[in-house]
Amino acid sequence: MMTVHEVSELTGVSIRALHHYDKIGLLRPAEVTESGYRLYDDTALERLQHILLFKTLKFSLKEIKGILDSPVFDRNQALDQQITLLQMQKEHLENLITLARGIKVIGVRALDFTVFDTKKIDAYAKEAKAQWGSTVAYQEFQEKSSGRTREEERRLAVGMMEIFAEMGKLKDHNPEEPEVQAQVKRLQDYISTHYYSCSKEILAGLGKMYAGGGSMTENIDQAGGAGTGLFAGKAIGVYCRKT
Repeated sequence: MMTVHEVSELTGVSIRALHHYDKIGLLRPAEVTESGYRLYDDTALERLQHILLFKTLKFSLKEIKGILDSPVFDRNQALDQQITLLQMQKEHLENLITLARGIKVIGVRALDFTVFDTKKIDAYAKEAKAQWGSTVAYQEFQEKSSGRTREEERRLAVGMMEIFAEMGKLKDHNPEEPEVQAQVKRLQDYISTHYYSCSKEILAGLGKMYAGGGSMTENIDQAGGAGTGLFAGKAIGVYCRKT
């Protein structure tokens, strides 16, 4: 566990900003001590990483919260986009360095301002933002979650984890067994009812996320026992391949 001061020193995010993130529900500490000290675990720090990545992509805090709270969030897609953006920024900086060195050596021979142009970077950030915000699933999630209280959101999250807890009890079974497949159907219906219409295509993508590691897998394994995320991914794969 890390204190808010330690997180601030590690990440460069001000204590005031971390307090604000907590207040708006964007980044909550894993624990608050009796003395009122906020403590952050690895899961919270991973979420903070994603917050900073999306800020680089010019998302507002409200938009970032909506994306990270959505079960459709794909951490690998977010990281791929960030890697691409950083590579573009690196190329931009290298061009500026080359220009500056050239001016230092030979002086200004021609007034070339093309290296200062960031239109390509801005266009990519805009495109990435559109990909997250324009999907039907995301928009439906925004509509259904609008107006929910923090307690209502918590109860829904607990309800989903209860489904994974039941699935965890079946880890020793064949993923194709009817009892396992019934749990997958229950999960699909739960998502469709409370978050967004969960087609088999979307569910297949979620299955890969559940089994892919990171905080999502850790939360599922915590609910159903070690290996539940991987088992859920396999069971969902079987379900989605059925016609």
